[in-house]
Amino acid sequence: MSETTAKPRIRVPAYQVSEGTTSPAPAAPAGAEAFSFGDPEPVTSMRDFFYEGLWLSADEWYEPPVPLDVLAKSYRATAHHGSALQVKRNILLRTFEPHPLLGRQAFSGLALDYLVFGNGYLEEVVGRLGKRLPFRHLRARYMRRGGLAADRYWWVPNFVDRVELPAGRVIHLLEPDIDQGIYGVPDYIGSLQSAWLNESATLFRRRYYLNGSHAGFIMYVNDAAHNKQDIDAMRQALKDSKGPGNFRNLFLYSPGGKKDGVQVIPVSEVAAKDEFWNIKNITRDDQLAGHRIPPQLMGIIPQNTGGFGDVEKAARVFVANELEPLQATMREINEIVGEEIVRFQPYSLDGDDGPGLDPTR
Repeated sequence: MSETTAKPRIRVPAYQVSEGTTSPAPAAPAGAEAFSFGDPEPVTSMRDFFYEGLWLSADEWYEPPVPLDVLAKSYRATAHHGSALQVKRNILLRTFEPHPLLGRQAFSGLALDYLVFGNGYLEEVVGRLGKRLPFRHLRARYMRRGGLAADRYWWVPNFVDRVELPAGRVIHLLEPDIDQGIYGVPDYIGSLQSAWLNESATLFRRRYYLNGSHAGFIMYVNDAAHNKQDIDAMRQALKDSKGPGNFRNLFLYSPGGKKDGVQVIPVSEVAAKDEFWNIKNITRDDQLAGHRIPPQLMGIIPQNTGGFGDVEKAARVFVANELEPLQATMREINEIVGEEIVRFQPYSLDGDDGPGLDPTR
């Protein structure tokens, strides 16, 4: 019997690999994936600022130590911050006695600028015959002060236009600052961070409601339907019941699925359980403390049964501690002008004809 030649064993791959290609790498096991929602936020935003100091610009005037644009935008940032400034302005305007050289409108603008920016400006207007005309209010946001003796004033409404005002015609009323005497600085600077936090919380809450994910439901069906048309009809009815701007709902059909086979955790639940209420209350109290305004005068509803106390007593304290010092500051204009153009009536809660409110009573 002849010997048979053993056939070589050839290992045939499970798939054919063409020339010029590499063998596919083995599939990697599924790994965890983490991602975040939204764009990254910088730690320091444009509205986070501190005292920048006083420095002389190339335009011969000193730049204010606090950006005036930020103060102007912050004026309307929250209801409490703007309202606290407005209530002081309104009380000053209520007790102000108009003068032929200083009307109510000019004084109202002067008082609001002084409260918001810590600076108030009036321009003396003289007629052709040398007669003194009513003073003109200059908006503090666009005023700059400079010169070697800090006695020159410019009107700078933008980066291009600039007008130097005549010497000796500008009356500058400023809130004293501990670091310099060129510009005034408002005394509520310490409460601005709370005002911005209050504004950010409100804006976040508005976006949270506008995105439509703050409410709605998930309709989960796990029983196998005998007729596919029934599921389609249910899905269509759910879509038709939703109008524009209403809550966004979700329909999920999983025949034979387990109870916990599909879990949907709304991202908005994280926002729904934030400290919005506490943030609003704490930042509100900080703003009122920064402006030294009693909550009774701000129209705030007390959350306790005892309330805030007698509003008339709070008004007396406010008159003694805040209103009278503001009136005394405004009267400094009389010393500069040489005439009593700023006069005030006694503050009264009983009307114009009633007795004055005595702070010591």
